[in-house]
Amino acid sequence: MKKEAIKNSGKVSVIFEMSAEIEAETLALVGDFNDWDQTATLMKRRKDGSWARNLRLDPGTYRFRFLADGVTWHNAWDADRYEPSGMGGDNSVVEIEAQQATGPGRNILDKVTRGQGDGVNW
Repeated sequence: MKKEAIKNSGKVSVIFEMSAEIEAETLALVGDFNDWDQTATLMKRRKDGSWARNLRLDPGTYRFRFLADGVTWHNAWDADRYEPSGMGGDNSVVEIEAQQATGPGRNILDKVTRGQGDGVNW
């Protein structure tokens, strides 16, 4: 997971990633940021087979998981921490601190116009 402040926005760009080892036709990013909607935020498959999705998040704590093919749940291997889900497993957690959102960052459009973005939902 990569985090970078988005200049002058108070938000942080978070790139959620999952290994190519997850064999699935679809992989959804499901969590607090989309009201646990299983179809709202689909991951994009990269050329190397790994998965990624970029979200712009306000400071806060967000619980999330990945859902493969609408059936199998996975946690992020690089989550900030884990919390019990209350359903017999754990949720991944990403924490966005206020100073991350206001610290040095780049205008997200700079990455795109300079060709430095990774092409994932910019």
